[in-house]
Amino acid sequence: MTQARWHHLTEWPMAAAAVAFLSAYAWSVLQQPTGDPKVLADMIMGVTWAAFAIDYTVRLSLAKRRTQWFIRHLHELVLVVLPMLRPLQFLRLVTLIGVFQRTIGGALRGKVVSFAVGSTILMILVSSLAMLDAERGKPGASITSFTDALWWAVATVTTVGYGDYSPVTDTGRLIALGLMMAGIALLGVVTATLASWLLQRVAEQDEASQAVTRAEVRALTEEVSALRAELLTARGARPDHEPQPAD
Repeated sequence: MTQARWHHLTEWPMAAAAVAFLSAYAWSVLQQPTGDPKVLADMIMGVTWAAFAIDYTVRLSLAKRRTQWFIRHLHELVLVVLPMLRPLQFLRLVTLIGVFQRTIGGALRGKVVSFAVGSTILMILVSSLAMLDAERGKPGASITSFTDALWWAVATVTTVGYGDYSPVTDTGRLIALGLMMAGIALLGVVTATLASWLLQRVAEQDEASQAVTRAEVRALTEEVSALRAELLTARGARPDHEPQPAD
């Protein structure tokens, strides 16, 4: 089996595993269950984590150039190995966005916009949950509720950064660093997409103007040709030599 074949077969199952992980983690953070519900949430997260680890191992074994693939996918290894980064497994849902894009089709710019919007919503949700999980109950923490975490995430990803909420833990600061970098990248994507759209509109208007100009030139050329034909016809009907007057 090739790596492409494995990816095609596991694309939807891994996206479903990411959704299950997201649901269990969100439930664990927001509801803080105890007893059997907590065991169930931990079990779901454990099983999905194992699925991510197996997927990573299989893709590594199927890679033609394993060393190169390993170096290019170090971030996935970090996500699997470090428990503190487990919320970032939500980013596997970006794969689901790609599936929807291929399903509905569309132009490249539309795919970029849909990817940017979907990734932004996902990043805000993930970082809000992760930040609340890291900060809640810590001494001096200002982010103590999901609404606080959500406001902080929106202000950070848009690079506004009011400063009314800020992390006090190392884990929270690491999450903030990742979200700030993602926000800068997002602004770059939005700016590039807008610039591309404006350039296309200008090019379309230029093309329309050039088309009108070409049509006008063609019409004038045809009129000139018609007038020349009429002159030649009139000249051909007239005698070459006018009769000389008598002495």
